[in-house]
Amino acid sequence: MDRDRDRGDEPVFIRSKWGTNRYVYNPNNPVGRALIVIAVIVFIVFMVLIQTRSGPFAVPEDKGWQPQPPATEPWPQAS
Repeated sequence: MDRDRDRGDEPVFIRSKWGTNRYVYNPNNPVGRALIVIAVIVFIVFMVLIQTRSGPFAVPEDKGWQPQPPATEPWPQAS
């Protein structure tokens, strides 16, 4: 019971133990654990989209060569 109460006081971000001054998600906090899971799911979804070339990574369809329509006036008029 004391462990559950102590975990509620855990911060969402903690300093990295690698000797750097950056912060990382704290897996002992429920919000930190949820952020870790969400980050992994988003990463996997983006990797699948990139691999299958779908969504924003889709290759645009080739419409072939299309000539420009002729201009109505060959040179603009000077005013």
